[in-house]
Formats: sequence, structure tokens, C-alpha cells
Amino acid sequence: MSVIRETQLNLRSDDRGSLVAVEGMVDLPFEIKRVYYIFGSKPASRRGCHAHYHLRQMAICLAGSCRFLMDDGDERVEHVLDRSTTGLLIEPMVWHEMDSFSPDCVLLLLASARYDRSDYIHHYDQFIELTHMKSRTLELVA
Repeated sequence: MSVIRETQLNLRSDDRGSLVAVEGMVDLPFEIKRVYYIFGSKPASRRGCHAHYHLRQMAICLAGSCRFLMDDGDERVEHVLDRSTTGLLIEPMVWHEMDSFSPDCVLLLLASARYDRSDYIHHYDQFIELTHMKSRTLELVA
């Protein structure tokens, strides 16, 4: 399974303009408990640089573009998010970093839970250790 999971969002357009609506448990596989957005990031800035134990998120680039690095401990993939009609699903235990922000980038994130500091894994070495422990446990069970 690829670490990159894009979702095409439903676009409705007419002569007045366009609209995209996102509903929890319809357009994404979780209820939305928190919404936040990132803007004004310098192109060389690195954001994210963590993983979550439980949190699920969807990232939508409302304007401009940015690059994601997604890493599940086995697969490491770079992906450019640059369409307001595409959501990028960020699952638990996926290390994610964002960079290469365009000057007009507005990155919206929809989250499955409220902010919980204890759900963050901030150190990449710890993340790799945890993913490899999980892999070894699954091998023993199989």
C-alpha cells in the first residue's frame, strides 16, 4: 500500500464560481474534530516534521502549492499538493514534512481529534524504532 493516499473532492462550479464541500465520514474517513491552516510560510521552511500515534488528517492546499514528504517507516515518498480539489490523507504512524511552499500557499488541515500533545512523535529516530517494532510484532503474530 502506498503511503500517498489522495482523495478527489467534489467540485461544484457554475458561472458564479466554484465550491468544494468536505464532510466527515462522507468525503474523508473520519469525523472532523479540528480544523487549522498554515499560510505565510517561507519556501525553505520545513513544517510538520512529526508523526502521530492516532490522529488522522486530510491536507488540502487551498491556494498555491507545497511539497510533502511522507514516510511510513518502509516507504518514503515526496508528493506535491497543488490543487484545491485534492485532499491528501495522513494516517497515524506516517511521518510527514512539508516544504517548498509557494508564496501564496494556504494549506488547510482537517483532523480527527482535538490537539493532544501526547499524540505527537517529534523525533524521527523514535518514529523509525516504533515502526520497526510494530513490523516485528506483526511478523511474530503471522
